[in-house]
Amino acid sequence: MPAVFVHGNPETAAVWGPLVAELGRDDVVRLSPPGFGAPLPAGFGATVTEYRDWLVERLAGFDEPVDLVGHDWGGGHVVNAVAARPELVRSWVSDAIGIFDPDYTWHELARQWQRPGDGEAAVEAGFGTREARYRRLLDRAFPEAVAAEIADGQGPELGRAVLALYRSAAQPVMAGLGRDLSGLTRRPGLVVLAGADVVGGTHEQRRRTAARAGARVAELPDLGHWWMLQDPAAGARVLTDFWAGPG
Repeated sequence: MPAVFVHGNPETAAVWGPLVAELGRDDVVRLSPPGFGAPLPAGFGATVTEYRDWLVERLAGFDEPVDLVGHDWGGGHVVNAVAARPELVRSWVSDAIGIFDPDYTWHELARQWQRPGDGEAAVEAGFGTREARYRRLLDRAFPEAVAAEIADGQGPELGRAVLALYRSAAQPVMAGLGRDLSGLTRRPGLVVLAGADVVGGTHEQRRRTAARAGARVAELPDLGHWWMLQDPAAGARVLTDFWAGPG
């Protein structure tokens, strides 16, 4: 049964490399959302619902239900896809479920991306050159080798995808998408709660949305938003322990 990993913004699939190495599995598949380490197909608008449909289509291509794991926007896509088509997974994991809480407020940079003009300027400053992308990742404490691999894999469509995705998800869109999470309760779920992660909502928002989704919560109290890079072994243990439970 494959384990399928979906990353977020501004990453590529390389963000999972250290954790996947710790897992020691040969059935791991890493999916890159269009624009984030993968080309943007013609006609793809990079909206939150289009990413949901993209992931549903990819999951439907597997011969059996998978163990699905998502980080950041990848975690958002996981929640949306499983809510719509729970039969496509054996289990699901997300560290971004707090963005579906009705009281969630987008973080400062996201609000900047959502504003016309300001968003374009922020994208140019942060993603305009390979060096800018690399330095931005180092500033966020990415390991040098991973930062270099991600910066090399980020294509020119990254900025367009970022602006389209965040603008399509401005509130109250996410609150609306989070209104009915009953599909998630049909499969075992796990919410990774990194204690120092300030991007995906408050601890209370993440916990109460996890409860509505019928998910367990695994705490990583000393880790932040990129917990899979800060302590890959701890992340691998959390996932392995969870996967040992679902039937």
